Amino acid sequence: MKVLVACEYSGRVRDAFRNHGHDAMSCDLLPTEVDGPHYQGPVEDVLHEGWDLMIAHPPCTHLAVSGAAWFKEKIADGRQQAALDFVQKLMDAPIDKICIENPVSVISSKIRKPDQIIQPYHFGHGAMKTTCLWLKNLPKLVPTKIVEPEYIITKKGEKYPKWSYDTFRLPKEIRAKERSKTFSGIAEAMANQWS
Repeated sequence: MKVLVACEYSGRVRDAFRNHGHDAMSCDLLPTEVDGPHYQGPVEDVLHEGWDLMIAHPPCTHLAVSGAAWFKEKIADGRQQAALDFVQKLMDAPIDKICIENPVSVISSKIRKPDQIIQPYHFGHGAMKTTCLWLKNLPKLVPTKIVEPEYIITKKGEKYPKWSYDTFRLPKEIRAKERSKTFSGIAEAMANQWS
């Protein structure tokens, strides 16, 4: 199967499919973090190359409800609409099977509701990161290893999801990159179940 993993620089989803014997390539404006087939540039350059499956992780900066405090400004200057137009372009790509992955976002209200919502703790990671999937001609992912979410309790008695707490303490530019990576258990489930 020929697989395009759009908006991915980590290589995690690409390599999960390659490990299952598929011809998978990642694509992102950033260089790949690990060796493997990768197109550095706009995904539009490679959308029409006869892919059987695309898994896309469009940037959530202007879409995620976690940034709702800045929505008014992003709507006014067109950033949110441009981000939504990009998501719609990916959804409309001439590819038989498509998965669009994003956190809880305005995609749900402006385009359509997700087909599935998953958590990393459904796939062997103790992290909480609500992840929405918009699917075309793909079945919902079946959890592979449900574990308990991990939490941190601060000295003040505040409770936070451990993964979120740990990544929040990283420098801003590193934090954004770490938070955008697909958990390996989810990548493996995609490769195993959608092959």
